[in-house]
Amino acid sequence: MNSIRNSVMLIGNLGQDPELAITPNGNKVAKFSLATNEAYRNQGGERITTTEWHRCAAWGKLAETIGSFCKKGKEIAVRGKLTHRSYEDKDGIRRYITEVVVSDFTLLSSKEQ
Repeated sequence: MNSIRNSVMLIGNLGQDPELAITPNGNKVAKFSLATNEAYRNQGGERITTTEWHRCAAWGKLAETIGSFCKKGKEIAVRGKLTHRSYEDKDGIRRYITEVVVSDFTLLSSKEQ
């Protein structure tokens, strides 16, 4: 049962190419946004589609792989865990971020788009 605690699985499209970086202590990280869509019909029968954007981060070898194979618009499935962190911006305002730390992914787009 522990394996499903704080577990997230999403299927969506990349909003931009992953941003690859190396932290000051030498760790590789790939950051990207993932758009998931949900469609439903309203009371008038009109089809409504909503989009949710998710911040994602992958570390180490996985970051390199995502950086090599994942490009803007590609559909991927990710699995990971939710994390929350805060930081102070340049104006001294505390900002809060929720992101998915990716532990596994599958590239679902098979052809060039």
